Amino acid sequence: MPSPRLLVIEGNSPQTLAEHIAVGGTAAHQGYSNLLRELIPGAIVDTCHPGDPGATLPEGESLAGYDGIAITGSSLHVYDGGPSVNRQIELVRAALATGTPLFGSCWGLQVITAAAGGSVRKNPKGREIGFGRGIRLTEAGRKHPMYVGKLDVFNAPTVHLDEVEALPAGATVLATNAMSDVQSVEIRTNGSVAWAVQYHPEYPLREIAAIVRRIGTRLIEEGFFRDANDITTFAHDLDTLDRDPECKRLSWRHGISKNVLDKKLRVGEVANWIEFQVLPTRVKRGRG
Repeated sequence: MPSPRLLVIEGNSPQTLAEHIAVGGTAAHQGYSNLLRELIPGAIVDTCHPGDPGATLPEGESLAGYDGIAITGSSLHVYDGGPSVNRQIELVRAALATGTPLFGSCWGLQVITAAAGGSVRKNPKGREIGFGRGIRLTEAGRKHPMYVGKLDVFNAPTVHLDEVEALPAGATVLATNAMSDVQSVEIRTNGSVAWAVQYHPEYPLREIAAIVRRIGTRLIEEGFFRDANDITTFAHDLDTLDRDPECKRLSWRHGISKNVLDKKLRVGEVANWIEFQVLPTRVKRGRG
């Protein structure tokens, strides 16, 4: 049988990717691809970059050739429109017509929502940064395969300014918290199934540290940090915890729980997507 084939859709513009790498981060598509290869050894993982207006994108038949499609986070905003946003919505809409399983993180949730007919807005409660606290499974979420092995209430790496405003038809909310009514959702449309979360199960702590360094000025203006030294200290603490998850001093100081520090628990949603969506669909298509 051929190796599993997955596609990662990079949500960011080339400029944002360059800025993120410059502060020590990993490009979102690269981090996601590495995780998928870890979860499915031997998988072929392609990437595409619809946030780059000059990039060539896969179309219908080639999208159907993948066993799963994952969508990264992004600094873009659905409601701003423009070529970089609209190209992503159209690409995801085309993917939703193929029956190929989709998984979206943060921006991925938002662009899937828009492609399926829902809407996204700037969160009136403000930014959720660092860690989404008290994410609670709904009744549907407690029964859903995406959350097998997950606690009913948990924290997760998070950074977002926007949220789902109105869900499309065929959507079921799976998790919520005080900051956003939609922290995760299943969307069924055009014969396709998409699982999506507002947080980032794919992010190790070092990626949150890099994002904080990259957008630090905005975070000071929004009141999350006092000054640049405050940002440096926080980012350094996360980098230290990334290298040493057993550091009780820092996990206690920042209230970072085991479900974030333990990689297997943190990435559970993506692993469950592979187990319960990607691999079964692959078998149905006669590929595995």
